[in-house]
Amino acid sequence: MQDTLAAAVGGRDAGMIFEGDRRFAVTIRLGDAQRANYETLSQVPVPTPDGAFVPLASVADIAVTDGPNQISRENGKRRVVVQANVRGRDVSSVVAEAQAAIGREVRLPAGTYLEWGGAFENLTSARDRLALVVPACFALILLLLYGALRSVRDAAIVFTGVPLALVGGVLALFLRGMPFSISAAVGFIALSGIAVLNGLVMVTSIHDLMERGMERAQAAHEGAMARLRPVVMTALVASLGFVPMALATGAGAEVQKPLATVVIGGLISATLLTLFVLPTLYARFGKYERPAQRDPQPILPAAAPAH
Repeated sequence: MQDTLAAAVGGRDAGMIFEGDRRFAVTIRLGDAQRANYETLSQVPVPTPDGAFVPLASVADIAVTDGPNQISRENGKRRVVVQANVRGRDVSSVVAEAQAAIGREVRLPAGTYLEWGGAFENLTSARDRLALVVPACFALILLLLYGALRSVRDAAIVFTGVPLALVGGVLALFLRGMPFSISAAVGFIALSGIAVLNGLVMVTSIHDLMERGMERAQAAHEGAMARLRPVVMTALVASLGFVPMALATGAGAEVQKPLATVVIGGLISATLLTLFVLPTLYARFGKYERPAQRDPQPILPAAAPAH
């Protein structure tokens, strides 16, 4: 029955017609007027297993109903794709609201399930990767700090710049009403490197002053004063460079704004740490000691020549 109706309405190839070098496909189906007439369609003959024919109306009900214009399948299962574009908001919050509304108002038939794909699927996959990448980055930063300072305690003091920088980035996102996203996570990774770099410069300056004979507390104070301008200029230049991205409104703004917001907010808090908190921590907990001066070796008198 399905084949008969498909041939009557949709048509069926019946061969080719050749005219010289030209060829034309021949398709057989009912005329336009007949296909639009339900009475005519109800009389379409349908073959039976014993070779007889019966009208379509005797084996089927003909009516007009809404349905998909095509049936898609994936892995042998029917699939219906619903697409939507998100503007002015992040994908995660939109999907969360959609999932809540569907769970509250839609009752799926047995055997039917939902899958969320597209940008949300990519976002979920990226978050899973970041769950491994971010801890690995922090561990690598600690390892590099230890290699540069040769002290676990000093490396930990410098690494304290990372948490305060992250606090500034999170606070900036909260003040602007932005959720956590992949671009924000990338901004946190970049921010960690900048915060650690400023702290490393500060501790190196303190080490140099202690090697010249200055006490630890005084060296921490003088080192902070000596590195005040470089640290502030680094934060200022980087922050101003990200301002256009933080205020972007065109294409790609949903990616640029969270990243820039995290970096700007984190640089402010990280700079405060580098200039005030880090010298205080080093003066209290720093392990570096200036090398002890060697006592001069006594000069022995030359032995008298033997006679």
